[in-house]
Amino acid sequence: MRNDLPRAAAAGKREQTKVLNRQLILNAARQVFAELGYGAATVRDIIRATPLASGTFYNYFKSKEEVYQAIRDEVALAIRPRLHDERMKASTVEEFISCTFRTFFEYVADDRMNFRTIRHAADNTRVRMDTPEVIAGFEELREDIERAISKNLFPPVDPDLLMAAIVGVAFEVSERMLKTSPHDPKAAADFATALFLGGVRALPEMQHHEESGESNGELKSDAA
Repeated sequence: MRNDLPRAAAAGKREQTKVLNRQLILNAARQVFAELGYGAATVRDIIRATPLASGTFYNYFKSKEEVYQAIRDEVALAIRPRLHDERMKASTVEEFISCTFRTFFEYVADDRMNFRTIRHAADNTRVRMDTPEVIAGFEELREDIERAISKNLFPPVDPDLLMAAIVGVAFEVSERMLKTSPHDPKAAADFATALFLGGVRALPEMQHHEESGESNGELKSDAA
């Protein structure tokens, strides 16, 4: 028994080191991808952003694509339980749609670096989007929609198409939300929910800022 204790302690320390090293690589990759863009970034850039030796990287990942996929899986693992829990509380179609968008947009606003890393890589390099955790998240949304249909919260629509539509709107609206300052997850969720529930005619009209009105007035005056 006494001889086993040092071995167990050593094994535990090795596992902790593995977890730490992997997280160092992922954190460095997020920073590098955000600064350089996924396409321009290299494995060497990621390694330089860590205190690790160059050979250590390849003990955990074979390429920068694998690092990117690991980041995607981390994000999916973090957001999926929150989304599922909120959808399970919904008692109406309005609650189901609004809580899905609100929870997602709030997460994106709180975790901007991860989201921008994912979107930049996916949009500009066509890297794989079908990581296991991401696929599981999409499938979970589809199953939640099917469950809502069985409870008569939704009409009997195509769950695959509705899932794809929700995912597409969620990602694209998030991208736009992050380009505004300050970020407004509630406004983004209200917009997306209104679009889904009522169509374009149900969307709130844009409110023109005073600065915009003054500028337009000056242009009209100058033209006159």
